[in-house]
Amino acid sequence: MNSKVQNYQKVQAKYLNFLKSQEALAEPFRDKIGQLNKYYLPLSKKIYKDFLKDKKTKIIGLTGGQGSGKSTISNILKIILKEGFNLKTVIFSIDDFYKTFNERKKISKEISPLFLTRGVPGTHDTIFLYKILKKLKYKNFNKIKIPKFDKSIDDRLPKAKWQRIKNKPDIVIFEGWCVGVTSQKKKDLMVPVNDLERIKDYKRIWRKKVNQEIDKNYKKIFLLVDTFIFLKVPSFKYVYKWRLLQEKKLNVNSKGKKTMDELQIKQFIMFYERLTKHMLKSFSRKAQCIIKIDKKHRLKSIKFN
Repeated sequence: MNSKVQNYQKVQAKYLNFLKSQEALAEPFRDKIGQLNKYYLPLSKKIYKDFLKDKKTKIIGLTGGQGSGKSTISNILKIILKEGFNLKTVIFSIDDFYKTFNERKKISKEISPLFLTRGVPGTHDTIFLYKILKKLKYKNFNKIKIPKFDKSIDDRLPKAKWQRIKNKPDIVIFEGWCVGVTSQKKKDLMVPVNDLERIKDYKRIWRKKVNQEIDKNYKKIFLLVDTFIFLKVPSFKYVYKWRLLQEKKLNVNSKGKKTMDELQIKQFIMFYERLTKHMLKSFSRKAQCIIKIDKKHRLKSIKFN
């Protein structure tokens, strides 16, 4: 089998239809065919070639700051891998493994009130996530259910609404803002990065615990990832800008449920600032593929390590 894309016209048609559905909720996409040919197709071919080496389920860790386009890119890759390379592809987010509101309430009382807010390592059900990733890689696959988290209610959805995986996937796209994150050196935890840390974590309890969680519970999860793709945003200030856009999309989709205003988003992303900046500085060395995103939210370059 070669790595040439099959059904190019079908791939292109489905890709354009998907982008059109997304444009109803956000800004228009530019240079659609150029982006398909320059970035999405080469990346899909690389994933396909890696799969062909042993034909075992491959876990792709797709990571990047909030609002960088992880969900959109995951869906585009799924279309190409299915239509162009006949690969069964499953997508889920680390966000779907957030602890329930009550579980976070408990750790916020025991360790730090900051753990009530979802996002950082320590707010995910790592035991459950590890088990699911292991099961997806098993040779003898049994159908599984992947949880769904509803951000508009800040809680996990009932099991009836979870994603069902009936057949063993060829490719798993595991996306999330902190997928693959490494811990920081102790000296890097000393200085607060924003007002949230300065005022509400002045004893450094929260950020020290987050750092410990990465080493203790997240490292072994990320070892199950075969390939990391890093969506590198220009700087942290664009995380705020694009997260705002994401919230508008959520607002359209949430049918009257609670979403955040601009001030709430500004406060919310402070929880993510430390590790996002840490990844911007260091993750390019770890990722097998780096996609740089320009200030207009377009893919700018692709590099394979």
